[in-house]
Amino acid sequence: MEASEKDTSEVFSGTEETILWKGTPSQWINFMAFISCILIITIPFVFWIWLKTRNRKFEITNERIIETNGVFSRKTSELELYRVKDLQLEEPFFLRLVKLSNIQMLTSDRTNPVYSIPGIPNGVVLKEKLRKAIEHRRDVKRVRETDFE
Repeated sequence: MEASEKDTSEVFSGTEETILWKGTPSQWINFMAFISCILIITIPFVFWIWLKTRNRKFEITNERIIETNGVFSRKTSELELYRVKDLQLEEPFFLRLVKLSNIQMLTSDRTNPVYSIPGIPNGVVLKEKLRKAIEHRRDVKRVRETDFE
């Protein structure tokens, strides 16, 4: 068994929730705002955008995604992994230049039907970890998706 397969099986064998990834979006997602600061927008506005991005934190565990954001007031939202229906990796041109990507998820969650994790490094690796964690969580919860046409 390869090391990565062993690590994944160890994560899912126990009942304890473990962290798969933790981080914040890259400031590169604000590239156009920073450039426009030079041309039009004032520096305090760009500082505010930087501060908002800096205070947006994601924690992905083997059970859920926890997002905390806010500069003065904080809001924490959670998405149970078994609710994710579809994963999509997006690599816009400017983000590809700096080796970043976005992960989009279509979910059955009423508050977050489309969930996005923007500006992350190694998006391909994280997407694959998420895919495996989602499948495992759906198996544990015995969740099956049925499409009605």
